[in-house]
Amino acid sequence: MDWHSRISRSFASLTVGMALCVACPGHAAAQDPYAMVTRGTRILEHGTGLRIKVLVEAANLGGAEVDIGEITFPAGSAPTSGHVHAAIEIFYILSGQLDHIVNGESHLLDPGMVGIVRPGDEVIHRVASDHPVKALVIWAPGGEVERIARFFQQRPIDKD
Repeated sequence: MDWHSRISRSFASLTVGMALCVACPGHAAAQDPYAMVTRGTRILEHGTGLRIKVLVEAANLGGAEVDIGEITFPAGSAPTSGHVHAAIEIFYILSGQLDHIVNGESHLLDPGMVGIVRPGDEVIHRVASDHPVKALVIWAPGGEVERIARFFQQRPIDKD
């Protein structure tokens, strides 16, 4: 089985597992509708070229357990100041090289690597390659997409 098939099956298992958790008796989100399959909800774009394709959030999950996005940092992205999240932030690098600076300590992330930021940590994301960095980003608990969306232009996913 090729890598794409393995990833697709793994993601499908994750999706089904999340759906089963949401639908379990007594779960707060069990009454809310959720998408069993989705291409995402919206695109967030920043004037710097930063782009987040929002894949999972309360709007299609039916609860606030997690937010997931596909984030693209443009080539040359090198912010000088950091930011803090209220949720854990997990990056899985898909392409490019990201200088993941957490609390002043630099960590170079290549495709296939994971970077983690705990709530309260200060983080800077710098592109360390000559081309954009694409990563899967997970925030838990959810709500981070809604918190950061005010800093971005937004458009529906179907125009992507």
